[in-house]
Amino acid sequence: MNDLKEILKELESKIKDVNDIKQLNELRVTYLGKKGSISMLSSKIKDLPLEEKKTFGSELNKTKVKATELIDGKKKEIEDAILNKKLENEKIDVTLPATKIPSGAPNILEKLIEEVEELLMSMGYDVVDGPEIELDKYNFEMLNIPKGHPARDAQDTFYIEGEEILMRSQTSPVQVRMMLKGEGKTPIRVICPGKTYRRDDDDATHSHQFMQIEGLLVDKDISLSDLKGTIDVIVKKLFGQNSETRFRPSYYQFTEPSVEVDVSCFNCHGKGCNICKNTGWITVAGAGIVHPNVLKMSGYDPKEWSGFAFGFGAERLAMLKYGINDLRTFYNTDLREVKTFDRKEEDSND
Repeated sequence: MNDLKEILKELESKIKDVNDIKQLNELRVTYLGKKGSISMLSSKIKDLPLEEKKTFGSELNKTKVKATELIDGKKKEIEDAILNKKLENEKIDVTLPATKIPSGAPNILEKLIEEVEELLMSMGYDVVDGPEIELDKYNFEMLNIPKGHPARDAQDTFYIEGEEILMRSQTSPVQVRMMLKGEGKTPIRVICPGKTYRRDDDDATHSHQFMQIEGLLVDKDISLSDLKGTIDVIVKKLFGQNSETRFRPSYYQFTEPSVEVDVSCFNCHGKGCNICKNTGWITVAGAGIVHPNVLKMSGYDPKEWSGFAFGFGAERLAMLKYGINDLRTFYNTDLREVKTFDRKEEDSND
């Protein structure tokens, strides 16, 4: 019994001088380890008289509990001291501004295409798509461009297999497929945006792959004035209510008559500048009344049905709207440039 008291008294004395966890663990091993002073006393129980074993065993357990409490208490005291010191040296100023995490933004081309889609859907158009690997039949022949026609050379087409399978050079094949689906009986009002492919140099203003936004309307009693009104609505939506449009005679194999669409220069408002080459106008699209041959090949009687078609280059529209002079900007991942587009969009909305 005296040994137990002495051991506990010794532990209480030594534990006061302990300042770190390592010393405390060494102390725990010295007193409570398998060969520690308290544990070693357990081996003496067998030598005690029977009447003393119970009393000594009870006191031994109490001593172990007390020693454990002393060591655990000291451990918490040391850990609290370490934490308080750390908090004192690593103060956090909660009034400081939070770390700003940069976020991305929609691709400017996708954003512009969606804007046009939403506008035309509100006018009753459906958004449709078609294959990018196309048949010559749909890409050329049914658009009134037969084999051997000079217009095929101007397209600079990517052929995949002979002269029958190719990467579509325009989204017009989607219009053909929709007219065939209509079987010459159903009015059509569709917009078909998508990727197109032509052999071209990758420079600041050209790319071998670009986005087109084409529209088609086929119904009865459709005239050039209907086309003019539709184009005017699109232009005012993209470039502002003060924008004006004009048609100039042109030539396309799949429309007759054909026109080039000009929009009043957004920079000089018609006065003349380097952007519009001092003309006051900028060409943004090609359009026209659907050629009778195209209607006929797709199953529509040109004496009963008529329609118009138009095509915008999405990159050209975006370059004009946002003042971009390098086509490759659309495919960069520099967030600084993307944010610039967002700010310009906010400014134009204001």
